[in-house]
Amino acid sequence: MQKLTGTPRSYPWGSRTLIPELCGEPTPSSHPEAEVWFGAHPVGSSLIDDRPLTDIIAEDPTAALGERVRTEFGDGLPFLLKLLGAAEPLSLQAHPSAEQAREGYERENAQRIPLNAPNRNYPDPSHKPELIVALTDFYAMVGFRPLDQTRELFAALHCPELDRYLTILDPRSEEDSLRGLFTTWITIPSAARTALIDAVVDAARSELDRGDWISDVLRTVLELQDRYPGDIGVLGALLLNHLVLAPGEALYLDAGHLHAYVYGLGVEVMANSDNVLRGGLTSKYVDVPELVRILRFNSVSDPVVTCVDGEYEVPAREFRLHSWDLAPAEAFTFSHDGPAIALCTAGEVQLGNLGLRPGEAAWIPASDPTWEVSSTEGGQLFIACT
Repeated sequence: MQKLTGTPRSYPWGSRTLIPELCGEPTPSSHPEAEVWFGAHPVGSSLIDDRPLTDIIAEDPTAALGERVRTEFGDGLPFLLKLLGAAEPLSLQAHPSAEQAREGYERENAQRIPLNAPNRNYPDPSHKPELIVALTDFYAMVGFRPLDQTRELFAALHCPELDRYLTILDPRSEEDSLRGLFTTWITIPSAARTALIDAVVDAARSELDRGDWISDVLRTVLELQDRYPGDIGVLGALLLNHLVLAPGEALYLDAGHLHAYVYGLGVEVMANSDNVLRGGLTSKYVDVPELVRILRFNSVSDPVVTCVDGEYEVPAREFRLHSWDLAPAEAFTFSHDGPAIALCTAGEVQLGNLGLRPGEAAWIPASDPTWEVSSTEGGQLFIACT
């Protein structure tokens, strides 16, 4: 077990306060601190004593990963753990399935698109299921809203330009309706899209005092229009679930679900992939046909995941995430037959002889399968493993 130095990522949507405050650093920071990666991703490996974790794993994959993980996933760490601090919305996006990722990766290789090219959709052949746990109130737009609620939202706006699309929303065929409406909106000429958004925004301003979920959605629509005027993401926000997670609550996102995190601080764990198909709310590459091809248009009614007996249970094979709020003087033994990464997010936690403060992490190889966890004054600890 060794201290693991995370790899910071500065993106324009990042917060200058959330991650620095957690780590006890001066705020605001000089630049946006969007993410800190703890893992062995090839473009952003964490370090142990200035050595990349990727190199340490490659040097002795059996000791690092264990036979079970090597047999199932090969010689790379199958998960990536992150701190994420968003002050502004992330891109409207979705992730491919495992089959779609392999096909897309091979197709773009055959087209000789460099792995680091800005127009590369599939820099690796893996899917990217992900789980994010809120450390603060965390606002996210996740999955298509049930169709009856979207029809209720449209009716509340009293917007003739929007009402023209109601004929697409057939309650007898929810998936076809959502596919038809979203693909229509994302492909209409920019002038027509801008006119529709302007009409929606004008109508939204008169409905902000309703005091219900509709006014919350419309407030976000207006904020998105201010940041990304005329962007398809402004219309996309009309179709998605809008959720505010309380600390400790989580969201799980499988392949094909359209989403955009809006603001907040969280701990995120995912398969060790960087495959993202973007549809809007970004200056990065947007590939509309490819996004539509991999999207799932079924509605999502309840994407929130709660922690049960210290674990967030999700269907992903690549990772599990455990969480504990340790009371003062609490101690227990943790065992696992593969690699793990531990991250402290509050107080101070002791793992064996290694002490962790907020924002600090530890690498625990498969050759170190059992260790003692304790806290003198209390603390919060996350452990990601397979």
